[in-house]
Amino acid sequence: MLRPIKKTSEKAGLPPETLIYIGEKKTAEIKITIISYDEKEFQETEAKTVEECFPFRDKPGVTWINVDGVHQPEIVKKLGDYFGIHPLALEDILNTDQRPKMDDFGNCIYIVLKMLNYDDERNEVVAEQISLILGQNFVISFQEKESDVFNRIKGRIRDEKSRIRKMRADYLAYALIDAIVDNYFVILEKFEEMIDLLEEGLVTSPTEEALQTIHILKREMVVLHKSVWPVRNVISGLEREESSLIQEPIRVYLRDVYDHTVRIIDTTEMLRDMVSGILDVYFSSVSNKMNEVMKVLTIIATIFIPLTFVASIYGMNFKYMPELEWAWAYPLILLALFVTGISLIFYFRRKKWL
Repeated sequence: MLRPIKKTSEKAGLPPETLIYIGEKKTAEIKITIISYDEKEFQETEAKTVEECFPFRDKPGVTWINVDGVHQPEIVKKLGDYFGIHPLALEDILNTDQRPKMDDFGNCIYIVLKMLNYDDERNEVVAEQISLILGQNFVISFQEKESDVFNRIKGRIRDEKSRIRKMRADYLAYALIDAIVDNYFVILEKFEEMIDLLEEGLVTSPTEEALQTIHILKREMVVLHKSVWPVRNVISGLEREESSLIQEPIRVYLRDVYDHTVRIIDTTEMLRDMVSGILDVYFSSVSNKMNEVMKVLTIIATIFIPLTFVASIYGMNFKYMPELEWAWAYPLILLALFVTGISLIFYFRRKKWL
């Protein structure tokens, strides 16, 4: 089943910078987590209100504000206004159908990426939009819902001996991007396993369930390609960006993420070709199976053609057919039919048609 396109009709005709949430309807409370750290100090709190984030704007060190949920525009607006986020960036944060991209607004850099997870129950890739705001000494991340994608990053920050505690906000932004990109490899491994299982079973048993799985894979590969392909341009843009927010040493790490992205794109293209090849294998297997069935039916029909011909002759019951009066006519005819059938079977086996 194809995903429905998110409705944007509510924004039709409205001026730019109008903040309207576009995405799945949600009622859960927005969760805001604040992590402030430097090489020696670490502080982690869960904010009850947006105003609790404000003192961290000018605090020394690095501040990471993670917002789980963007379905309340007023909260996003308050946070954006105080931290100087451009209204166009806030508008894109609330529109969860954005294409991965990067915008430099001078005082901050806005990055949009797609976090992908595979839902085993629904057999589909679930895409979640993640927006990152990189400032001079802070990073603000916006997720559609609470997830564990950044748990390892949080664990590294809690470790006072980790490299991330000694770096600036641009390194934190890199670490978040790297976590998102690395998660794509998990999805690719899942697809590789599904494709391997399909290939093993298709040749011997091309079932309707296998065909349905192939179509699901083709659909999900389109979603994966749409989410991954633009990421290369995002990382490339960050690497080449002439901004004081990104230090020169961080560009080395961004190049590493770019290499990962290229590998992911290459693997995605390979998997798309493999899925197309599997579909061809399915049709070939079905065709071969049908040919085998037709072959057996044809041989059976061929064996019975002469038998039917002889039986039809003696079924006419003409008055002057001398064989009808013979005492041994019936067993002789049966014997002749049997010998004819056996002879045809041996002939077909000699020709290796059986």
